[in-house]
Amino acid sequence: MAEELITSGGDTPRRIADEYVRDLAELDPLTAVYLGLNAEDDRLPDFSPAGAEAIADLARRTLARLDAAEAAGAAEDEAERRCARLLRERLTAELAVHDAGENFRAVRNLGSPVHNLRETFTLMATGTEDEWRLVGRRLARVPLALEQYRQTLTEGIERGLLSGPRQVETVVGQFGEWLEGGGEEEEGAPRSGSDEGGGGRRAGWFGQFVQAAPEAVRAELSGHAVAAAEALAALRDWLRDVYGPAVADTPDTTGRERYGRWVRYWTGADLDLDEAYAWAWSEFHDLLAQMEAEAGKVLPDADPLTAMNWLETDGPAIEGAEAAREYLQGLMDRAVRDLQGTHFDLAEPVTRVESKIAPAGSAAAPYYTAPSLDFSRPGRTWLPLLGRDRFPVWDLVSTWYHEGVPGHHLQLAQWNYVADRLSTYQVSLGGVSANLEGWALYAERLMDELGYLTDPGHRLGYLNAQMMRALRVIVDIGMHVGLDFPADSPYKPGEPVSPEHAREFFGLYCGLSADFLDSELVRYLGLPGQAIGYKLGERAWLSGRAAARAAHEARGEEFDLKAWHMAALSQGSLGLDDLVAELSAL
Repeated sequence: MAEELITSGGDTPRRIADEYVRDLAELDPLTAVYLGLNAEDDRLPDFSPAGAEAIADLARRTLARLDAAEAAGAAEDEAERRCARLLRERLTAELAVHDAGENFRAVRNLGSPVHNLRETFTLMATGTEDEWRLVGRRLARVPLALEQYRQTLTEGIERGLLSGPRQVETVVGQFGEWLEGGGEEEEGAPRSGSDEGGGGRRAGWFGQFVQAAPEAVRAELSGHAVAAAEALAALRDWLRDVYGPAVADTPDTTGRERYGRWVRYWTGADLDLDEAYAWAWSEFHDLLAQMEAEAGKVLPDADPLTAMNWLETDGPAIEGAEAAREYLQGLMDRAVRDLQGTHFDLAEPVTRVESKIAPAGSAAAPYYTAPSLDFSRPGRTWLPLLGRDRFPVWDLVSTWYHEGVPGHHLQLAQWNYVADRLSTYQVSLGGVSANLEGWALYAERLMDELGYLTDPGHRLGYLNAQMMRALRVIVDIGMHVGLDFPADSPYKPGEPVSPEHAREFFGLYCGLSADFLDSELVRYLGLPGQAIGYKLGERAWLSGRAAARAAHEARGEEFDLKAWHMAALSQGSLGLDDLVAELSAL
C-alpha cells in the first residue's frame, strides 16, 4: 500500500498534504473531531506504543511520497512550494520528537493524551439523541484508551524515558479534580463503586457531562460515565503509587539537546537560544519600566505588584461565572463590530465566536478551540474557574483580545475560510505554535496601539501579559538549557535558573495568583520550548509588518494595514524560519 501511494501519478504537495490529513483523521479520531471530520466515527485513538508508531509510519510514507512528487517537478509554482516546505518541516520535526521516544513520557498538566481525550467530548455535537448515542459509544471506549496510555508509560519506565515528578504530582491532582467533577454533586448524578473508606465515588466530570443528555439515553450514558471514571481513578492511583516512585529522581528539565528538538517542533525554527535569552532580558527591563510608570496611574506611588494586587482584590470585578462568560462574549462581540471594515475584512462565518466555561480540572490558563473546517462548530474561548466566583477584569481584557478577537479566533477562523485556496493541512494540522501564539500576542499589542487599553488597569494587565511572555522566554530557556541569571538581573545575578528560582522570580515580576504561577511553572517543565513562542513569534510578526511597511513606503505607496492583515491571515501556516520573509513581501 505504501509503495502504491508513493508511486501514484498526479501527486502534488497540496494533494499529498490533504490526503495526509484524511489518513491521520482515520488513525486519530480525536484529530477528526477537532477538524469536524468523520462525523459518524465513535472510536478513540490507540494510545499504545503501536498507535504512536502507526502515526509515525504515516508521516514517513508521506515524506517519501513528497520526495517523489518533488523529484517529478510537481512543486514548481509558489503555492505548491510553500505547502511542500511546510509539510516537510512539520513532519520532520514531529518524527524527531517521536523517534526520541517523547510519547513514552507524555505526562503533563495539559496537552497529554488524556487531556486531549477529555477535551474531545467538549467538542462533540450533542444536539440530538443520535449525537448523544455517539458520545456514549465513544465514552464506552475510555477505559481501553486509558489502559493503552498506561501501557505506553509502562514501556517508558522500561526504556528509561520518564516524565518529571512535578508533572506526575500535578496530573494526579488534576485527575482527582476530574473525579470530583469540580463542584457539588447534582441530584441523580451517576456514582461509581466503592472508594477508600467504603463511601461512594461519583462519576465526576464524566457523570456531570452526561447529565445534559436526553432522558431516553441518559441512563446508558451514565453507566459509561461510571466506567470511564473508574478507569480514570485506576490510572490516577497507578500514577501515584507506581509511576510516581519510578520517576522520583528524574530531572524536571530537559537539557539543551532534547530542548532543541522541542523548540523546532513548537517554532518551526532552529533558534539561537542564547540570543533569544539575552533579547528577552532586554524586553524584561523595558517592560518593567513601563509597568512602573503605569502602576502609579492605578494607585498613586504604587509599584507594579502593589497596583496589580489592589486590582485583583479591590479593583473592578465580575461576580459569578455566567456573568463573567457573558462579559467576555460582549468583549469579543464589540471587537468584531469595531474592527470589521476598519482593520479587518471578515467573512460572516469568521465573525462568530463563543465564550465558554472550561471543564473543571483544566490548567490555569484560558484557551481557545478553533471552529470545525465547515464552521458547524464555532470557535470558542474557554475560561477556567479555578474554584473562583469573582473575576477581576484588569487582566481579562487583553487576554480575551489574545484568545478571541483579534487573536486566535481571527487567525484560525480565517484559515478555515480560505482552506480551499491553500490546503486543509496548511490551515489545520500544519499549524506552528509560535506563529499562532505570536499572532495572538501581536493582536494584544494591536489593540493597545488602537487605543482599546487606555484604562490604567486594563493597560497594566496588558503590560503584565507582555511581561509574563518575556519571563517565559527567560525561565523556559534558562531552566531547560541550564543558564544563569545575568549580571544585570535584579534577582540572584550569576545563580542558575533552577525551577525553584524560576518560580520565585516569576512571582516577583508577574502579577498573577500563586496558583496560576504554580500551574504555569509545571506547564513550562512539561511542554519544553512551547512557552517561548509567544514573545519570539510576536517579534517575528512585528518584524514582518515593519519590513512590509518600509517596502511600501520606499515605493511611494501608502501602507494599508487592513489589506496587510487580511493577506497575512490568509497565507496559512508558516514556521518562524519562513514567517518574516513572507510577511515582509505582502
